Amino acid sequence: MSDPSRPRRPTADGYRATALGLARRLFGVRWLRRLGSSALIGGQAVAAIGRGRIGFNDLVEQLMEAGPGSFLIVLITALAAGTVFNIQVAAELTKQGAGSTVGGILALGLAREIAPLLSATLLTGKVATAYAAQLGTMKVTEQIDAITMLRTDPVQYLVVPRVLAMLIMAPVQCLLFFGIGVWSGQMSSTELYNIPPEVFWNSVRSWMTPDDLPSMLIKAVVFGLLIAVISCGWGLTTKGGPKEVGTTTTGAVVMILVTVAITDVVLTQILFG
Repeated sequence: MSDPSRPRRPTADGYRATALGLARRLFGVRWLRRLGSSALIGGQAVAAIGRGRIGFNDLVEQLMEAGPGSFLIVLITALAAGTVFNIQVAAELTKQGAGSTVGGILALGLAREIAPLLSATLLTGKVATAYAAQLGTMKVTEQIDAITMLRTDPVQYLVVPRVLAMLIMAPVQCLLFFGIGVWSGQMSSTELYNIPPEVFWNSVRSWMTPDDLPSMLIKAVVFGLLIAVISCGWGLTTKGGPKEVGTTTTGAVVMILVTVAITDVVLTQILFG
């Protein structure tokens, strides 16, 4: 006869049920449904943009948030990224007697990978969080329902200006990041490793190809579209009370970073492979 005071050992069925519950929590399909809803919302927004259904005043407001409102953080990060990357590269190449190639390697690395990826990450932290939080708050407070009752399309009214603003400002931010990064690299090369500016810029011109900057901007546009569509989609599919707004914002940022990373691999193979 078993002692009722002794704790029961977990059974195989108990372990199986626990593992199944954990798997459901980790790999639930809610994120997949929200991703599909975001894709549909993005398609509607792009179609509305193609038909010219754009609110000018709303667009200007979103351009200010995605553009000048984010310039400072992009500027500071570009200065740091260009300087640090160049210190690492210039230190080794100077030891090998290849200091004349520093500018080209820096410009190539920035154009093909660092500038579009880091600028997208910065816009995710600055702009996507704002989009998801704003629309999520409007959803849980039933403002979206009120807009629909007024026979106004919430996608056209709320999503279209945000998507178009990101399509415009993402390549601008990326180009700014690239320019500041190369300039900071030139300054650090001259001050720390005595590489003449003429040698640095000649290296940049000889290493860069005519396709590098257009390919960089293509990456930036695609990343901007992903950032706007996913953040707006996550915001519009928020369910529950105000507490869910924080969960929505976090989920949107995670999904954006994952999709941008995967898309970056695909675009790099297509554009530079």
